[in-house]
Amino acid sequence: METLTALTMDIRGFSITLCFLICVFPSSFGLNPDEVERLGRSSYIAAVYEHRVVLTPEPHLARTRAAALRHMRTNLDVFEEQARRASQQGVQILVFPEDGIHGFNFSRSSISSYLETVPDPRLESWNPCTQPGRYNNTDVLQRLSCMARCYSLYLVANMASLQPCPASTDPPTCPPDGRWQFNTDVVFSSDGQLVARYHKQNLYFEKAFDVPPSPELITFDTPFAGRFGVLTCFDLMFREPAVGLVERGVRQLVYPTAWMNQLPLLAAAQFQRAFSLGAGVTVLAANVRSDVLGMTGSGIFTPASALAHHHSFQGQPEEGRLLVARVPVLDPLWSGAEEEAAGGEVEDVGGDGSFWSVVESRHCKQEENNCLDSMASTPSPSPRPVTSSSPTFHSSMMYDLFTFARLPAVKGQLRVCQGTLCCYLQYRRSQPGGGELYALGAFAGTHTVNGRYALQVCALVRCAGQKATSCGQEVVEAESKMDFVLSGRFETPHVYPSLVVSGVKLEQPRHLDIKPTGTVTMAHSNMAAGLVTACLYGRMYHLDRV
Repeated sequence: METLTALTMDIRGFSITLCFLICVFPSSFGLNPDEVERLGRSSYIAAVYEHRVVLTPEPHLARTRAAALRHMRTNLDVFEEQARRASQQGVQILVFPEDGIHGFNFSRSSISSYLETVPDPRLESWNPCTQPGRYNNTDVLQRLSCMARCYSLYLVANMASLQPCPASTDPPTCPPDGRWQFNTDVVFSSDGQLVARYHKQNLYFEKAFDVPPSPELITFDTPFAGRFGVLTCFDLMFREPAVGLVERGVRQLVYPTAWMNQLPLLAAAQFQRAFSLGAGVTVLAANVRSDVLGMTGSGIFTPASALAHHHSFQGQPEEGRLLVARVPVLDPLWSGAEEEAAGGEVEDVGGDGSFWSVVESRHCKQEENNCLDSMASTPSPSPRPVTSSSPTFHSSMMYDLFTFARLPAVKGQLRVCQGTLCCYLQYRRSQPGGGELYALGAFAGTHTVNGRYALQVCALVRCAGQKATSCGQEVVEAESKMDFVLSGRFETPHVYPSLVVSGVKLEQPRHLDIKPTGTVTMAHSNMAAGLVTACLYGRMYHLDRV
């Protein structure tokens, strides 16, 4: 008992009692040899934590370093508890959200006391837990490193960092105060080694931070699943680093985010899942939980299946959620992963099943029942000219002016075009809702609000009311179930499909065909709840700067 008391101490404001106890007595936590053998070499256990971040009430006011550490400790204490819980469930890699340690809405000067120097692990080897004296003011790095080491798992977190910069560059990129301030992801191995550092490239109204002088494509290797790539929040919308990593063969991504839901097309879990499907990758996505900011939506996604979490904000407690799942290895160079290279199923191994939306893979095969057996006939998966019996109209969706056509009856066919993009729909309402209006929309152009990026989008959406102007507004609930085939001819191979039903739950399309030529078809039937959105979200990366 005296030994345990002696190990209880406070270093620079961070309690490390539990950390030491776990390190001394590791046999109660983590994977034992029998568990490792049972899992095999073609899967691993991953976790993401959706964190209700504790915010400072006055982020625009400068604080002392001691005050900043006290604030960050409140969030790091939660991280510590979740790392302990994850370790007990055999987790091998754990992802925490963007801004989860320090919060939001800082100015460049007010965040100063939160910044730490993060050395480049490609240039030097450093374990902050066992070598705490190498750099000054690295309390957060030390705490995270010791979490990873004490609970024997890979740990991904997001923090604020600084880096001195040369003033004599041409063109000049160094800020007037002589340093870059970065939104930074850090990755620690299971022994506490700093193995990756990534500076967020695509900032979203982040006055405290700088865009790095050149894009970074950062990866790290693990002994249990091979290679992972690192990116943050708004990065998922752009070629670099997201597509750049995929084009270099990276098929597993860790993804801290602080994403505000934007229905009908860009709810957090919706687009995380869409990118996983469209790019054929695993995404381990950890979001922040904030009712005021409309933030929720995390998940563990593979091309074949997904486990997703989304709170409805309707009377549910605002709290964090640890999501744990067994995941197939997708790194094609990893030993034993060859049979998983096309995707695999996620198995929930956590204890919070009531908060999960389980999405199973159901691919169309000749020997199976027809994927669209509830429709009168199986439509061709290729787009074909059909005449809309509904006149088109224009309405704003996500600040973009879409061309829409109403779905006029219980079943039918529609074609809607905008510019060179044409969207095709064959549908049948298997359970009509009470007077709910649906419309098929097309948009081809550059989105310019809260970011600038080029799009081609085909979307079947439930309208908020009976008026045409309500089509494109945010909708969360729906009663109408629908069997459909949605397709389009896109001028890009980068198309991300999503299917959202009532309550912002995800479903896996029964049939999905994404051709390199840009022809994309998504078909579904027997949905579990009313349709909110079925979307093919095409990104025209090559036009972003035009």
